[in-house]
Amino acid sequence: MTPTAQTFPDPESVLAGAQFADRYVLTTDGLALTAMGAAERALARTPRWVGRLTALRNLAVRPFGLKGGADPDAPPESKVGMFPLISQAPGRVVLGLNDRHLDFRLLVEVNDLGAGRQEVAASTIVKTHNLFGRTYLAIIMPFHRIIVPAMLAQVLIK
Repeated sequence: MTPTAQTFPDPESVLAGAQFADRYVLTTDGLALTAMGAAERALARTPRWVGRLTALRNLAVRPFGLKGGADPDAPPESKVGMFPLISQAPGRVVLGLNDRHLDFRLLVEVNDLGAGRQEVAASTIVKTHNLFGRTYLAIIMPFHRIIVPAMLAQVLIK
């Protein structure tokens, strides 16, 4: 199953001042996932091509002093994949990072649909701080629209 794009209903509830939000959703059958389990499946098993694009992005932004994800020395329980863990609640994990050009949040949510089926959603919410942040967001957006559904699809791989 391919994730489908949806509108994120209330980005302000996650990140005050957010100017961008999107959401990708897929339905699972028989996986009995928690939100943390879904986040780990989506982010810890990155497709090789996504890893290469991320490494390229990190090289490109290094001269600008931008963060490349969670602190590599951070304890494993404080991050999922390369993203710092902000909060965790039943059915919902919030990851993200605040930087000088933009702040972003990645939500992974799992909702029980009954009969062993679950809806798993990955939402990205962004607040830009300046022209550089808006430019950065515009440049990465075509990649974002390919990467997020591909990573969410990793949830279905056992």
